[in-house]
Amino acid sequence: MSFPDDTDPFANLKSGAVPPPRAAAKTRALASARAAFEAEAKKSAAAPQGKSVGQRLTSIIQSLKGISIMDMRIPVGTAAIALLVLPLGWQLYSSTALTPTMQVAPQVGQNVEVAEAEADLDSEVPVSAPREEAPADASVAKTGTAAAPVALPPPAPEPMLAQESLDMAAPAQPTLGAAPMADSFAAPSGGMLSESEAEVMPAPQSTQPSGDEFSRFEEQRLKVAAEEPVSTFSLDVDTASYSYARRMLEDGYVPERDAVRIEELINYFPYDYPAAESADVPFQPTLMVYPTPWNKKTQILQIGIKGFEPDVADTRSNLVFLIDTSGSMDEADKLPLLKRAFGLLLDQLSSDDTVAIVTYAGSAGVALKPTAADSKAEIMAALDQLYAGGSTAGAEGIELAYRLAEDARIEGGTNRVILATDGDFNVGINDPEKLKDFIAEKRQSGVGLSVLGFGRGNLDDATMQALAQNGDGNASYIGSFAEAKKVLVEEIGGTLHTIARDVKVQVEFNPAVVAEYRLIGYETRHLNREDFNNDAVDAGDVGAGTTVTALYEITAVGSGGELVEPLRYGGTDSTGATEEIAFLKMRYKLPDSAVSQLIEQPVTAEVVYDDIADAGVDAQFAAAVAAFGQKLKSSTYGTSMSWDEVEDLAKAGRGADDGGYRAEFIRLVDMARLLKPDTHTDVCDFPASADDCD
Repeated sequence: MSFPDDTDPFANLKSGAVPPPRAAAKTRALASARAAFEAEAKKSAAAPQGKSVGQRLTSIIQSLKGISIMDMRIPVGTAAIALLVLPLGWQLYSSTALTPTMQVAPQVGQNVEVAEAEADLDSEVPVSAPREEAPADASVAKTGTAAAPVALPPPAPEPMLAQESLDMAAPAQPTLGAAPMADSFAAPSGGMLSESEAEVMPAPQSTQPSGDEFSRFEEQRLKVAAEEPVSTFSLDVDTASYSYARRMLEDGYVPERDAVRIEELINYFPYDYPAAESADVPFQPTLMVYPTPWNKKTQILQIGIKGFEPDVADTRSNLVFLIDTSGSMDEADKLPLLKRAFGLLLDQLSSDDTVAIVTYAGSAGVALKPTAADSKAEIMAALDQLYAGGSTAGAEGIELAYRLAEDARIEGGTNRVILATDGDFNVGINDPEKLKDFIAEKRQSGVGLSVLGFGRGNLDDATMQALAQNGDGNASYIGSFAEAKKVLVEEIGGTLHTIARDVKVQVEFNPAVVAEYRLIGYETRHLNREDFNNDAVDAGDVGAGTTVTALYEITAVGSGGELVEPLRYGGTDSTGATEEIAFLKMRYKLPDSAVSQLIEQPVTAEVVYDDIADAGVDAQFAAAVAAFGQKLKSSTYGTSMSWDEVEDLAKAGRGADDGGYRAEFIRLVDMARLLKPDTHTDVCDFPASADDCD
């Protein structure tokens, strides 16, 4: 088509009004903007959690900065689309946390927020005129203040394989050396580590913040027998620390130092100690002394017991499930796993047992009144109707659960509240100490409390431990269906039925034979010396069939492994018999008694073994777990063994391994080796003779 006088057909459009945008064009523009936004968001999705406040994902505005949309080479239709896209993008930029913050250094006396706001204004792209070229020195702001470089989001890091403790580097680790053992031990070479031979341990690796809370505690220190010959502690039957550490390692993280309680790692595994013959004397101690695998100048004193296991037919239980249904439980490894775990427990109960369900989430309620345990369909239906939502009011739920337990009390049976939670007691508890006192008071009435922890990221381990200890119960961590089977099926007697209460241990070391000693673990179970004979002082409880182990690392007089110099004016004479290494005392109360009973047994040369292999597979395995725990938490002591040596010792102590738990531990050592590799060379490699050590 031709036009007269070569008239431009678009000339009139230049002076005419801009037509309104078409609905279809607007829709396409919005779709393009959303697609661009989602593409940029996906690129930043790999950024790790925990980014500092102010670092934001890149928005579509970043890709548009510096483009002159008024360049006449751009077609009019494209300009119209840009007029729609830019306002939308700027709205996203200014109203969401999707762009990196401009880190601008404010002037002296200038408000930081004002400086940041000015930086954002400087980055705005005007739509009414072409953008001017930026000056060569782009760090000068409008106010004349020098601006810091823009903090761009860092590239997504590679997946983290190792985590390390945020705590300080472990103190110097002494090296190994050889020296003869005292005659009274007739035992192997070994040696605690000399300060003069100390080598600096590498700084522990930093851990991924888990969001879980643990009680801080100081590691057990070395004691001089001549100055502090008596050691007193409460037995601990909890196993939550091992289950939690296992899950962290399986997920590719090293657990925090305070999450590793070595006695709970050791006591997670059953040991073949001789069982008691009757409920009247519910356990008898088993004693062994053998070479320390990580130190050639010391020995391990192992104390073990196995609780009496009554016939299941003779037990009756009144159980109240106190279930946390707060919003934080709405995860696959929390409330759904909890329901399946309690289904396993129901299979272990009979028509003589009763079950009730109490929930708490904002307010407490009774989901199921006390019901015969053989009515499984009714109980499971009540469990299936539970859902997670709301805040947490743990105190109200506990009061209601105890009330139901007292109403359905079984005389001569087990009356227990089982609290299942991720540990989030954040609403309704003004004074946690009063809650603990309430539980301790109810304990006196014969109603105990056990705690099952679920999930990660919200676990209040400290509160769970305190509640279980005050409630004459144990604390377990359920991280998988397999762990639920172990706790609620295989170890149901120990979980529900108490055979001995307030079990205390006191060991008096003979200074003429033992120069130094160290209790491995049990930091949160320390008791004063005078607490041992005070029946009013609470201590740990032992369940039916439960095995409990405690390890001391001891240094013989004259072994050359002493870390503490002898006193110039002090003596080490002992009033006890020199043929005794130590003297063990244990106190316990029968379930229906308020008066404690006493067990006494000397530690003599008859229980000393020259080789750890002669002490048996249980000794080898317990020592391997102790070494594993000390390395995992970068202990001041016992870290000289390599992971390979720990694994070899655990394999030697695997034994029959019913249930496969020791084999699982061996695999866990391999995971720890990958996440926390050895970075130092031992002066004396295990297993070597004392003559091979420098």
